[in-house]
Amino acid sequence: MDINAVFNTNNHSIAITQNITYYNNSNKVLDTIYLNDWSHSYSSKTSPLAERFADEFKTVFHFAKNEDRGYTAITSINQDNNGLFFDRLDKKHIDVIKVALKEPLQPKSSYNLTLNYIVQIPNNKFTRYGVTDDGQYNLRFWYITPAIFDGTWHYYSNKDLDDLYLPKSDVNLTVTYPKSFTPISELNTIENITRGDNVTTVLQGKDVLTTKFSLVKNNDYKTVETDFFNIKSNIDTEDLDPAEVAIVTDRVTQFINKNLGEYPHDKMLLTWIDYKKDPIYGLNLLPDFIRPFDDTFQYELKILKTALRSYLENTLLINPRKDQWILDGIQVYYLMKYVEENYPNQKILGKLASIWGVRAFHASDLEFNDQYPFLYMHMARTNLDQPLDMPKDSLLKFNKNISNKYKAAVGLNYLDDYIGNKTIENNISKFVKTRKMKPISALDFENFIRNKTNKNLDWFFEDYVSTSKKIDYRIKRVKKTEDSLEITIKNIRDNTMPIALFKLKNDTVISKQWIEGFKGTKKIKVEKTEADQLALNYDNVAPEFNQRNNFKKLNGFFLTNKPLQFRLFKDIEDPNYSQVFFMPEFEYNFYDGLSPGLKLYNKTILTKRFNYKISPKFGVKSKQLVGSASVSYSARPENSNNFRTRYGISGNYYNYAPNLSYTSFTPYIDFIFRDHKNLRDNKREYLNFRYVNIDREVDPTGEFETDGEPKYGVFNARYSINDRNLKETKYFNIDLQLSKDFGKASTTLEFRTLTEKNNQFNLRVFSGIFLYNQTYQDSDFFSFALDRPTDYLFDYDYLGRSEEQGLLSQQLIIAEGGFKSKLEQPYANQWITTVNTSATLWRYIMAYGDVGVIKSQNLSPKFVYDSGIRLNLVEDYFEIYLPVYSNLGWEIGQPNYDQKIRFIVTLSPQTLLGLFTRRWY
Repeated sequence: MDINAVFNTNNHSIAITQNITYYNNSNKVLDTIYLNDWSHSYSSKTSPLAERFADEFKTVFHFAKNEDRGYTAITSINQDNNGLFFDRLDKKHIDVIKVALKEPLQPKSSYNLTLNYIVQIPNNKFTRYGVTDDGQYNLRFWYITPAIFDGTWHYYSNKDLDDLYLPKSDVNLTVTYPKSFTPISELNTIENITRGDNVTTVLQGKDVLTTKFSLVKNNDYKTVETDFFNIKSNIDTEDLDPAEVAIVTDRVTQFINKNLGEYPHDKMLLTWIDYKKDPIYGLNLLPDFIRPFDDTFQYELKILKTALRSYLENTLLINPRKDQWILDGIQVYYLMKYVEENYPNQKILGKLASIWGVRAFHASDLEFNDQYPFLYMHMARTNLDQPLDMPKDSLLKFNKNISNKYKAAVGLNYLDDYIGNKTIENNISKFVKTRKMKPISALDFENFIRNKTNKNLDWFFEDYVSTSKKIDYRIKRVKKTEDSLEITIKNIRDNTMPIALFKLKNDTVISKQWIEGFKGTKKIKVEKTEADQLALNYDNVAPEFNQRNNFKKLNGFFLTNKPLQFRLFKDIEDPNYSQVFFMPEFEYNFYDGLSPGLKLYNKTILTKRFNYKISPKFGVKSKQLVGSASVSYSARPENSNNFRTRYGISGNYYNYAPNLSYTSFTPYIDFIFRDHKNLRDNKREYLNFRYVNIDREVDPTGEFETDGEPKYGVFNARYSINDRNLKETKYFNIDLQLSKDFGKASTTLEFRTLTEKNNQFNLRVFSGIFLYNQTYQDSDFFSFALDRPTDYLFDYDYLGRSEEQGLLSQQLIIAEGGFKSKLEQPYANQWITTVNTSATLWRYIMAYGDVGVIKSQNLSPKFVYDSGIRLNLVEDYFEIYLPVYSNLGWEIGQPNYDQKIRFIVTLSPQTLLGLFTRRWY
């Protein structure tokens, strides 16, 4: 490829004339070819890139100005001075160009294309690539490239995964730019020519796979020359002096050269973008003043991880979207190996592990490399793990960035330990060295490894790699004979992954033997020794789902009871103890005031099936002991759309009015359904059954009247569908409530859409009817509410649930009627139908309108309506409603208007956390 690129820094565009000579190394005749034009993926709000941003609730692209989004304008594609027909493939591949050749291209022949086009550079706030706010340029995949053809065309769209599959190319790049800029590239500089205010730089590279290119005004790149290859980088050096940076860099390049072989290029470019897109996750992301690792260690791992990634991307011709796990596995495997060799005593908490108080946590005992199986297990325990060979664009963000990378590396380490003699370690190195710059696939890697051992590796490639099956064994029983132990081991899962059996004496390993994988149970005999304990997977080499059932004592009466251990704050699970955690907890409601207390629970950082929580508190205002307690068990079936089934009982004791308490007791079972074959799909289905028992204290003085029965029980069945992303939300709910004195059914339908012009429209329809109602003559406590439900099931997070005046009475929760104005007839004891709408006026300012019909016993149906202004500051979390006109007339001109303003506020930390976790899971 010969590329002549002229930068126009005034309008952030590049005029490119490009010549591509492409060799048909296949045995097929080609009359059509495909080109990658990933710069054009920014051009539309409906492109695959934009759709991925929407799925992950990233707002910056959709709300960006048109001039901030990039595109490619192609003026011509010629072959031998003849214009060719070309077009963008389809709406789902707007960044792939289909070109009809003038004449069919025979096998072992080449075509020559000349392209003329302009690239409008996007703002870097979308993917970190593009033009910065201060007018500097960081580019990747910025010019048009041919798609790879090996009998099949390999093309796909940009989804911010940095995984364009490119052919090995010889690149001649000529770049013209203002002389106030400095070009940064991995290519070799041939010459610089200055003409007036512009500079033309000629760059060349042979066997190039990727070409990152930057134009900077302030050159913060430093080059370190080593004996193996030079590294040019602007990654933060943690304030290390240049000599230390040079020592660290040389140590890293020496390690890479030793294990992966000679780097085929003279220099490697490592940018801050490379690291930010693939950082060392964990405690090292904490602010500097509490960072637990030495600066040298911190910088060394940053450079190592980034350099390993760059090395593999520039040497292995592998489809990164299809076979990403190979690159990830090798990268993290050698990251683990480096720490093992150079920092064998490094703890996962770093220097914090030795601090008084922190030492008490089990996390302080873990080695630095223990984080890799731990973070993979985080997804496995929540049933969100995905197969390693799943295409990269089908992975959840957490799996793509963290879990699958770590699972791949841990799996290679597991395989290496199982085969023995460092077979995997030696042959990964040999594989990279011998297949460098040659087209390869995951199947090539599999065949290469299988040929290096006589052991059956089907379990690894068919189960560990290609499925999300978990490993979980337990010692079922031990029978002693005169000279041996007969051990019965049970495989709890449906796979044949192997497990190691250890004999221990005073927690010291006496022996270790690998047991071939099996299904069901298996009896094995081992020699009787002085061991006092048997353990499975004692060294945690296998990433096992549950390690709490891996031990069996050999003395006494074969007791397996574990000592009870109390720990302040949540910790990483220690399989040797039955752990109970406790921590201070604070809650607030208007009647109890600030309620400090102590929470006792067994939930560890990794999800467990059985959980309990006891949380007694003292209400400072009510001067009462209040609190809650719950017990639950969660089943997570594998390979099923039944994502989770949870059985539980919960109870609460708080005040619901001044000096009036309530007790709730609720047994329940709930189901969550999601597409297990497409975890990126945001659609969820929920089915819930519960029986809510409420016992409210009655005011003996009669000063505060208790509406409705003080004691009641309600059976509640609910089914809902929720499908959310940034641009469109759909929600449907059916609710059935049955009690001694009433029965009611309701349905809710919500639709929210964000248009191409950034206007939002919301529509909500609610309809409810009483099946029978014997309470309407006494009160409206169980009636449908227009604007503020009585919340007799105690579901809503009211700050002051019984307040009828004052600020807390103005809290709005969109439920039932969904009205914002407080009308004269706010309840319906027979049936109700309402429609709530809102639409954008400007940015976060919206107009809202509600209409409905309510019907109560002995009254005619009444038409109700209200309207006003909605300040949508943070959707569903913080909003303000300003009524304007309703059945009450022009509210905005009426007295005490400030008391008519309604607000939505969310204080629950768990709910607020959902704003961030929804992007990752």
